[in-house]
Amino acid sequence: MANTQTTPPPLAPAQLRPKLDPDTLGLPGSGAPEPFEGFLGQDRAIDAIRLAAAVPHTGFNVFVVGPQGSGRHRAVASLLQEEAKGRPVPDDWVYVNNFEAEHKPRKMRLAPGTAQALKQDMESLVDDLANDIPALFESEDYQTQRRAIEQEFGERHESEMADFAERAREQGVALVRTPMGFMLTAIKDGKPLKPDEFNQLDEDERAEIEQKIEELQEELAEILRKAPRIEREHRRQVEGLNASMAERVVTTRMEEIEARFKDSEAVLEYLGAAKRDIIDNADLFLAAKQKDQEGAFPEAVKQHQRDPSFDRYRVNVMVSHDPETAEGAPVIHEDLPNLDHLVGRIEHMSQMGALFTNFTMIKSGALHRANGGYLVLDARDVLQAPMAWDALKRSLKSGSVTITSAAERLGFASTIQLEPDPIPIDLRVALVGDRFLYALLVHLDPDFGELFKLQADFEDSIDRSDESMAGYARLLSTLAAREGLAAPDAGGTARALEEAIRLADDATKFTLRTEALLDLLREADHYARKAGRETIGAEQLDRAVAEQERRASRVRDRLREAVQRDILKVETDGSVTGQINGLSVAGQNGYRFGRPARITARVRTGAGKLVDIEREVELGGPLHSKGVMILSGYLTANYATDVPFSLHASLVFEQSYGGIDGDSASSAELYALLSALSGLPLRQDLAVTGSVSQTGEVQAIGGVNEKIEGFFDTCKARGLTGDQGVLIPKSNMEHLCLRPEVVEAVEAGQFSVTAVESIDQGIALLTGVPAGQRDDDGRFPEGSVHALVDARLRAFAEDRRDFMRRTLPGKGEEQ
Repeated sequence: MANTQTTPPPLAPAQLRPKLDPDTLGLPGSGAPEPFEGFLGQDRAIDAIRLAAAVPHTGFNVFVVGPQGSGRHRAVASLLQEEAKGRPVPDDWVYVNNFEAEHKPRKMRLAPGTAQALKQDMESLVDDLANDIPALFESEDYQTQRRAIEQEFGERHESEMADFAERAREQGVALVRTPMGFMLTAIKDGKPLKPDEFNQLDEDERAEIEQKIEELQEELAEILRKAPRIEREHRRQVEGLNASMAERVVTTRMEEIEARFKDSEAVLEYLGAAKRDIIDNADLFLAAKQKDQEGAFPEAVKQHQRDPSFDRYRVNVMVSHDPETAEGAPVIHEDLPNLDHLVGRIEHMSQMGALFTNFTMIKSGALHRANGGYLVLDARDVLQAPMAWDALKRSLKSGSVTITSAAERLGFASTIQLEPDPIPIDLRVALVGDRFLYALLVHLDPDFGELFKLQADFEDSIDRSDESMAGYARLLSTLAAREGLAAPDAGGTARALEEAIRLADDATKFTLRTEALLDLLREADHYARKAGRETIGAEQLDRAVAEQERRASRVRDRLREAVQRDILKVETDGSVTGQINGLSVAGQNGYRFGRPARITARVRTGAGKLVDIEREVELGGPLHSKGVMILSGYLTANYATDVPFSLHASLVFEQSYGGIDGDSASSAELYALLSALSGLPLRQDLAVTGSVSQTGEVQAIGGVNEKIEGFFDTCKARGLTGDQGVLIPKSNMEHLCLRPEVVEAVEAGQFSVTAVESIDQGIALLTGVPAGQRDDDGRFPEGSVHALVDARLRAFAEDRRDFMRRTLPGKGEEQ
């Protein structure tokens, strides 16, 4: 048990809120400080980001953690852009047709800025060929050679038939062409015999003619069997002519492109394959001419109206960088990092009720665009998008991007799927998230540590010093200038810095959640301009703070109203045994406010059980339950230690209908227990906050400013008496940054804030009776709080023993 017996005096007004003197901020006379370069108080995180940006080894991706509004995204963007400027412009990547297996498009790496040139060259090539090839096939040279081939094969076929017909005629047989084909018939006197005439011939003559016809029929069949072979040979000669003619124009046109890309072996190989395919499919260009199109890729023809036959010769540019305009490597921020936006997608088009696709419908993703540079993602967005996190990890582990759809990954794909070549990647990923997500990934994902070796942890606050104060003043001016706001003057800067202290919940620090301060400056700028001011003063910032609080305080005001109307029972004067005003913090949408809550304790003889009603009904969290158990340890170790602990006590937050957690009310609960045990009433004009240890030490808690202000507002609504106040842990003194209104009330003697170190100090202030300290014989001074509690617990033990004797005769001594 702590032995501090003297009761501390209330804190002075100067201890309740830091007051910054504008003259001490180091501002020049004009009130406009020099611009602030860099990131205040974030050296550790900045070094980690710079290392991630510069180190060449794999796996050194970075996870940027810190509070929202701390400037994480701005820092990442600025540092990566700075590093990217010194890196080379990455290569271009394209997909082209695989003429051997069209469902497996080929990737191709090109020098920076050449992908678009290759795409335009191929489009111009096919456009030109769509005119040149038809023109070539209409030329006199082609027609002459084609007629020669036709004539040669025509004469060859007709010659054989004519020779055969002549030989047949010499043998008295005629070759007759019918709609069903050729047939042989006997002739006499140069004329074919009719069937009845043939039948009038004598039998020997008929037999001789039939024998001749049979022999000639076999010869005719052999001639006719040769016809398809001749036709095929004819067709091959025509195709050869077409190919040779097409090759002349294609080769000439292709040589121009090959000359421009002579240093790229991959392009030359592709151009060779495209050349062979164009020659083999020259009829595509003839068909296009027949359709009266303006070339293969007319600008007037929209995507869905284009003849897809010519897509095979297109170049699909996945990513291209112009070295003349690009400033080093890319820095890509993907705001919607789902699967398609990360790794790319393959689109489909509906045609005649069916879906089809080809390599021209492959679209790039953020990983393609960031290749060779940096990719910035919000961790929560990636983890929320189905399969995006898995795809990102897979790409980083393999060092390449494979484009697959969600349906394909799940095995639901029902259409023909392309299998494009994976594109190799070399980039650095920066994930921006909070500490909770980082801890979850470290704990649950075994791959995370290998892929994200670096953590850039942004600080919540910075120590308050003359140097940091001057730097913060410059930072505020720089932020205002960047946003196009009026500059804060010296008074406005000092007031903004006071708010930075309050947001830090620590009078020795400044918050680094600069976005919250920037919002204040934006609103204050609005008020300053309405007032015709050229600078932002303390008055405008005061109004911005007040307006922000008013907009967010609807729930707080309704609770205050309930207290004021005595719907929620809270006493602010008088004394009550076993009852005390505890303080809690509630929050909504980032706005926090304090509210008093009545805590009551009831005691009786029992078996040493301390009942936490909140826990029994499952409204109390584990931290609250821990605080109640600490009270049991305090009581059993300090009172009636030579007899069984025979207390049955109950504790409850009156009119509490929601969950309660935290141990910040444990000191208030202990005061209520001591009051109930000692019979001494507790002052209701004092509210209490603070946790307690088993030795009776009052320990620091969070939200001390909101808790004090919550009780102050309640007292103010009912009328300040000058006796009202709050007891806080002494260790929370450095966290005080109360509203000016509260400080003014303390200065006027209408309210007080007292810092206590121990339960002894607090109970003495609440009861007006000294706590008491054991003498050398182990006794407490008569009439002290501890003496009364000790006596009551001993009386409970005696009552318990007497009860056991009555109910179990002969067993009492054993019990």
